[in-house]
Amino acid sequence: MRIRLSGVLRKEKKAKGTRDLKEINSDVEKSNKHIEKANHNFKAMIYLIKGNFPDRAVSASFYSMYHCLLAVLAKHGYESRNQECTFAAVEHLIKNKKADLDIQLLRKIASFEENLEAEDIVTLREEFQYGTEAVVDDAKMKELQNSTREFIEIARAALKK
Repeated sequence: MRIRLSGVLRKEKKAKGTRDLKEINSDVEKSNKHIEKANHNFKAMIYLIKGNFPDRAVSASFYSMYHCLLAVLAKHGYESRNQECTFAAVEHLIKNKKADLDIQLLRKIASFEENLEAEDIVTLREEFQYGTEAVVDDAKMKELQNSTREFIEIARAALKK
């Protein structure tokens, strides 16, 4: 699914609380706070893994990575309260060489295509958040933990450019 950035930008005429993308002034402080929140969620992920709650750790991983994307948006003058809008806006920034992130990393978080073969974090999160499974393979959990840590570092580096 591809979303045009202009189609998700909030118009000032829309009702307050509309959940889409809004243009703001570049906000480095907000960007840094999103990275702090990403680290907070990552610590929660580790805590949940150690406490034998891997299904909840998957959600913590997703939100850790998602806050990294919100940090990128804040730096570039956007605010989002909708996942599809966030993914579309970050994809737009990457394609226009404004955000120094790999599009494949973004796709690890977001499902852009219905027939995406690789398991993305959204699919995992939905499976474990809304499904009845509570067990995640140890190897997959370790891989997810490493991917989350790596994603935070990549986002942090991209924000410094």
